[in-house]
Amino acid sequence: MDVLITGGAGTIGTAITDHLGGGDHSFTSLDVEEHPDESVESVVADATDEALVREHVADADAVVHLARVQMETGGTDDQTVVWSEEHLENLRLHASVYNAAIETGLDTFVYASSNHAVGMYEVENAPDIYYGSNVEVDHTVQPRPDSMYGVEKVYGEGLGRLAAESSEMSVYALRICAVRDAEYDHPYGDAERGVDHGWFERDSDDYHEQIARMHCMWQSRRDIAQLVERCLDDGTVEFGVFYGVSDNENRWFDIDHARDVLGYEPHDSADEWDAPPS
Repeated sequence: MDVLITGGAGTIGTAITDHLGGGDHSFTSLDVEEHPDESVESVVADATDEALVREHVADADAVVHLARVQMETGGTDDQTVVWSEEHLENLRLHASVYNAAIETGLDTFVYASSNHAVGMYEVENAPDIYYGSNVEVDHTVQPRPDSMYGVEKVYGEGLGRLAAESSEMSVYALRICAVRDAEYDHPYGDAERGVDHGWFERDSDDYHEQIARMHCMWQSRRDIAQLVERCLDDGTVEFGVFYGVSDNENRWFDIDHARDVLGYEPHDSADEWDAPPS
């Protein structure tokens, strides 16, 4: 299968190609940056270029849509309802990629949604939710975005449902939790990154809270790659929402739906770690 990854040179795109490259799928990365893996075809371009995106979508069997325009305001820690031109660009970008997929007869579309599409469940229950709770969030819950970023992701899911129900395309919306670059690909990653950047000190309350949160939220790079592969190989779903998280005991996001429908079986669990890598 020929797979186009928009935004393919980033954290999740490289996780996919690192773990699925050389297998049954060939990958083309369309990104403003060169893909670091020379075995991946790299198209250095802006995904807001609708004509160019359509050209490469037409050559693909499936699209994994990760690309978005970075926003100055409305990020994941900002619950202010605020409009920006970058927000508008993202709404246009997602619609144009879906439209290209429909018009070129694409079979499979994997959309990188986010846990922030339902992030208010975490906001209203934090920090207690990090230490075990009765909260469970599955594919049937109402969207509860925690930011304009989350609103954008809900919009992308809505487009996906419309696209699936008005065409023959299968659409998979992945509410991805916490996937990190290879250096921090472990449940202590955010805590260690905070120390490395000088945001807080090791053994501070902030450090330990980040550890607790990541023990709930972490999805390893090979687990996100496996989840994407299960979507690419499925073909039975019209439109579906699935959570991107490893098999962590304290997670509040459901993975049974992904297990039952897609056959997703995480390799990793945060509970296997009791310290950062030495």
